[in-house]
Amino acid sequence: MSATPALAVERLGHAYGRKQALDQVSFTVDSGQCAILLGPNGAGKTTLFSLITRLYDSREGHVRIAGFDLHRDTGRALAKLGVVFQQPTLDLDLTVTQNLLYHAALHGIGRREAMQRIEEELRRQGMYERAGEKVRQLNGGHRRRVEIARALLHRPRLLLLDEPTVGLDVPSRKAIVDHVHELTRSGRLSVLWATHLIDEIRDSDRLIVLHAGRIRAIGDVAEVLAQTGADSIGAAFERLTHRPEAA
Repeated sequence: MSATPALAVERLGHAYGRKQALDQVSFTVDSGQCAILLGPNGAGKTTLFSLITRLYDSREGHVRIAGFDLHRDTGRALAKLGVVFQQPTLDLDLTVTQNLLYHAALHGIGRREAMQRIEEELRRQGMYERAGEKVRQLNGGHRRRVEIARALLHRPRLLLLDEPTVGLDVPSRKAIVDHVHELTRSGRLSVLWATHLIDEIRDSDRLIVLHAGRIRAIGDVAEVLAQTGADSIGAAFERLTHRPEAA
């Protein structure tokens, strides 16, 4: 387990015209940690992910991925990053394997090595028997598993998940939550999971509560409950996101 944080965000800010979407946001995600970025719709979660992935560029603050500065060493920083966006990005008319081979080629992974990694990741997802099927034949939960497998093919240090369970049924959501937490137990992978769903949080998770572009609380579940004086994460979330100044 590396002592270098998988992700370090320092005083990050971003505005759309006069609207400040993020204001002095700072936090870290350590090796082997599952961090939940919890916030209501419009809190700034998607903007934050867009900055971390360089879809947007910010002039305020710094982002380091596995120790690499995102602005000064963009290629090496992004090489340590795997992403599952909220909107599906698989090609529906390609097979599962074809989708994954294309991603591997973008990362310069040779075909033989790519096939080995594809089998490994699909078996880990319980999807290997579906490798030859076209993506449009899969249900939503299985497509998400393929996207997670794709994001892990190049063996990143950090996996970003942007509301990955939206629209899925309860069993599919639970299966993905269980699997992602299992991935972090080796200590080799860290996760930053953006969500507004309280039931996806485990007691061992690190919580980062974002509201109106600002960090409202950081800590494990017990620490956030203590900070807010609440007896449940739902109650804590309610208090943190309904402050008068944020109304």
